[in-house]
Amino acid sequence: MLPEETVTVWDPEPLASAGRADPLGPRDVHLWLLPLDIAPFPFEQVAAVLNREERDRASRFRSNQDRRRFEAARGLMRHVLGNYLGLPPAAVRFENGPQGKPSLAGPGGQTRLEFNLSHSTAWALLGVTRGRAIGVDIEAVRRTLDLEDIARRTFAPAELDHVLRQPPGQRTEGFFTCWTRKEAFVKAMGGGLSIGLKRFVVSIDPHVPAEIRSIDGSSQAGAGWTLWGFRPLAGYCAAAAVHGKDLALRMKCLT
Repeated sequence: MLPEETVTVWDPEPLASAGRADPLGPRDVHLWLLPLDIAPFPFEQVAAVLNREERDRASRFRSNQDRRRFEAARGLMRHVLGNYLGLPPAAVRFENGPQGKPSLAGPGGQTRLEFNLSHSTAWALLGVTRGRAIGVDIEAVRRTLDLEDIARRTFAPAELDHVLRQPPGQRTEGFFTCWTRKEAFVKAMGGGLSIGLKRFVVSIDPHVPAEIRSIDGSSQAGAGWTLWGFRPLAGYCAAAAVHGKDLALRMKCLT
């Protein structure tokens, strides 16, 4: 469990108005924390807006809990994006880019609305911008993984050194700080984990602002990106990467 003092404070907002009250300008970044186990709408109402492909994907989960969480994440995302677009949730259409990153299709695709979704256990994180590439990641902190082995295979040398220099009791936090920041960036780039994680370096120290320190050895290559790292709630680590600087961040939690 992460220290309580690191938990980010989120402004509560009802799902019915999510995405309607605050205009989304070209420099705005909206992050939405979505509860998956205690949905703000009855679960059946949330899941009813899914399309056939989403229902097929949900049916492949062996665990009923995992299936319901997937359906809640997709349904809540549809409600929020529908509010931004002025469309019913079921009318929101998606398509995948060349590397598999989802984007809006149909009428929604003409709005330049960009989004990215991540979910882990009981919570999901949705990021929304206007015409700016965005990637988000949220992870439940788990101490049972072979984190050191994963870090050796995927982290850049400077990142690995920072994690391994931490006291054993702090390595898990350092690992997830690094992992979420790196995954948010590759998701923003649109390539998923097909982009080599060792090609770029992110900051990990919780006492300094999050940043992309270098890409392919260049300290200037990441200068056009903004990176945020935060603790959305106790036991979770998260990050968001957005193309651009001097951005205005709003953080909301559905209620």
